[in-house]
Amino acid sequence: MNRDSHEGTDRAGGPTLRESGAVPVRHATVAARTVARRTLTLGALGAVAVLVGCRGTGGTGAGDAPGTGASAPMDRRPGRPDGLGRSRGGAPVPSPPRPQLPRGGRELFPRYRLVGFSGSPASPALGRLGIGDIHARAAEMEKWAATYAHGRLGLPVFELITVIAQRYPGHDGLYRVRTGDEVIAAYLAAARRHRGLLLLNVQPGRATFLDEVRSLDRWLREPDVGLALDPEWAVGPGQVPGRVFGRTTGTVLDGVAAHVSRTVQQLDLPEKAMVVHQLAPRVIRDLTALRPHPGVVPVKSVDGIGPPAAKVATWRGLTHDLPDGVHAGFKLFFEEDVEGGSPLMTPAQVLDLRPTPEYVLYE
Repeated sequence: MNRDSHEGTDRAGGPTLRESGAVPVRHATVAARTVARRTLTLGALGAVAVLVGCRGTGGTGAGDAPGTGASAPMDRRPGRPDGLGRSRGGAPVPSPPRPQLPRGGRELFPRYRLVGFSGSPASPALGRLGIGDIHARAAEMEKWAATYAHGRLGLPVFELITVIAQRYPGHDGLYRVRTGDEVIAAYLAAARRHRGLLLLNVQPGRATFLDEVRSLDRWLREPDVGLALDPEWAVGPGQVPGRVFGRTTGTVLDGVAAHVSRTVQQLDLPEKAMVVHQLAPRVIRDLTALRPHPGVVPVKSVDGIGPPAAKVATWRGLTHDLPDGVHAGFKLFFEEDVEGGSPLMTPAQVLDLRPTPEYVLYE
C-alpha cells in the first residue's frame, strides 16, 4: 500500500504525525507516540526547567559564565602564515598554535568516528544525555566510541538539545524555549573534561533555524562546539510542534552552513560538524541545495524508529541519493527501538550499513 495514503495534513498544509515516509506504517504509531511523549513532557516543564543548572557536571557551576573555569574559551587568534609574530623589540615571537579538535587535528573525517548521546537536563524524556550524572554518561560514550572505532579514532559527542520545541507559544509565539547559557557552559565544561565535542541541537518551533543559530554564535566561536539541526520540529505559521512533522529545505540549511563557515574562517577554527536529523523523506526537501562551505562538515543523521528491519529500510530510503560532501549518520533509541521486544541494533549491525555511518547517536 502506498504510504502516502496514510498521510494527513493539518490546517496549514503540513504533514501530520501520521506521516511515516520511509518508516513502515506499522511503526508510524511508535514515532507519533515518541513525539507526543516528548512534547507533553516539555509542555509541563515550560521555560523554567531548561534555565536551571546542570546536575552532576562538575568542573563549573550552573552559574559560571563562558570564559571561566573549565569552560574558558580557547585561544582562537589566527597565526601568521609563517607562524611568527614580532615583539616590540622586533624579535620573532611564535604565534599561538592553531586551534585543534579535542583529540587532535583539524579535520573530522576520515580520522574520527563520532559517537554520542543526545538529550537535555530539562527532562529525561529528551534522551540519555540528560539522565543522571553527566560524567557517567561520558564514560558510557567512551565505551561506545571504542566499540565503533574500527580503524578510526572514537570521538565522544555531547549533543545537547539547546533550543527545545514545545506545544505552547511562549511569550513570543514561537513555540520554542532556549536553554540558559549557564547550562550550555556546564555541558561544554564536561565535554572538555572528557575531550569530546559539544553539539548544540536546535528544534526551532516557529522560529527560523538561522535566527536560532545566530543566538548561539558566542558558543560557535569555540573550536570544540558544533551544531545539530532538527527540522522535524521546524513548523510553519498555524502549526504546532508535536501535532505535525516540521520540515526544511536545502536552501535553508545552506544559509546556516554559510553563516557557520564565516565564523570558522574568521577565527581559523578546526572543522565543525553540522548534523541534520531526518526521520522521513518529506522532512527535508532538495538537500542538493546544501553546497560545500569551508570548515563545515554536513552530516545527515537518519532517525528512523523501530526494530532493526524497519530502521535499515529507513536508512536505505534516506541515504541512497546522499549528495557529495554530506556524511552519513545513524540514530538509535534506547527505548522506542526496543518496544514490543525488538532488539537494539548492535554496533556490528550499524557498521554493516552502507554507506557506513560516521556519526552514531543514541537517545
